[in-house]
Amino acid sequence: MQQGLTRREILAGFAAGTAAGILGSTSAARAAVSELVWATWESNAHPEYVAAFEKETGTRIKLSFLSSEDAQFAALKTGSAADWDMINPSLNGSWRYIKAGLLKEIDISKLPNAAHMYDVFKTTPKVLDDSGKLFAVPYLWGLNPLVYRTDTFDHEPDYTTLFDPKYSGQLAMRDYALESIAIAGLVAGVPRDRVFVMDAKELAEAKKLLVAQKPLLRTYWQTIGDLTNLFATGEVSCAFSWRVPYDELKAKLPMGMAKPKAGIMGWCDCFGIPASLSPEKTELALKFADYLLGAQYATEIARIGNYATTSSIIRDDLSKEQQAAIFVDDMEVMKSFMWPVAPDNYSDWLKIWNEVKAS
Repeated sequence: MQQGLTRREILAGFAAGTAAGILGSTSAARAAVSELVWATWESNAHPEYVAAFEKETGTRIKLSFLSSEDAQFAALKTGSAADWDMINPSLNGSWRYIKAGLLKEIDISKLPNAAHMYDVFKTTPKVLDDSGKLFAVPYLWGLNPLVYRTDTFDHEPDYTTLFDPKYSGQLAMRDYALESIAIAGLVAGVPRDRVFVMDAKELAEAKKLLVAQKPLLRTYWQTIGDLTNLFATGEVSCAFSWRVPYDELKAKLPMGMAKPKAGIMGWCDCFGIPASLSPEKTELALKFADYLLGAQYATEIARIGNYATTSSIIRDDLSKEQQAAIFVDDMEVMKSFMWPVAPDNYSDWLKIWNEVKAS
């Protein structure tokens, strides 16, 4: 070992994720990465969430917010996202990235905090290739409710509300084929266990509903910040949403959050590494993945965002009220979720969605 390491070089050694830490060579220390670009959702990556990692490693996490997972997948496939160092595939959409060869295999031994993951996420085969190799790590989960203004509704809305002419001009849907077409399928009477594997006739019925719905909508929202603003200004009174508008506006406005009996849409975000990422950045990206499964990220995103990570690392330290706020008071709740699954014929769904929006 060479003597006389500076504090900067020691920190750089940690940032590079060297197996021996400060006992590694100075050449590894000098391979420090000053910035990593993380393509993720706006609600997953407030600056407060990553501040501790930046302080620990001296590496800036630069955020690139996604508009849809379809757009993320297309950008990676076409090579137009060459600056992304870390990405955010969904649990049920990871197979597309794996099949297309867009992700780098992940060495789980580099993620000590993975030991704290809930079994349902730790054992899922959805992040593995056909040979059992790991290519994505589930790190965050929750549900997507209907958010609504209680001063507009005297009852809790359900999915049929989103197609009700009575509320024309006040409704919003997410610009995302998978969930939106599935919701139309539920309204058309497709059983929840078939809604992500609809046949051609069922898809046609869903499309008819969506075409009829389009003139009733204020917008197809792409960013949760935009939807929150539309609720705040009174331009939208009910939307299929993330929980963000409810949490951000409930202290100021009469907001409600509904969990439709037809099926609550669960979601789970994963961490992935682009296949072309350099070895130096890959080591630090793995360190960041471990951070996402650790106590600091879990604490901050539970406190600010009301979201739960896939790790139990802080669960026992939360009050019952705090556990309930992020849906980890009763882990059986996961069994009532509908986990969106991109079907093998998802290209047909995308074609339908584009036709609906163009109608």
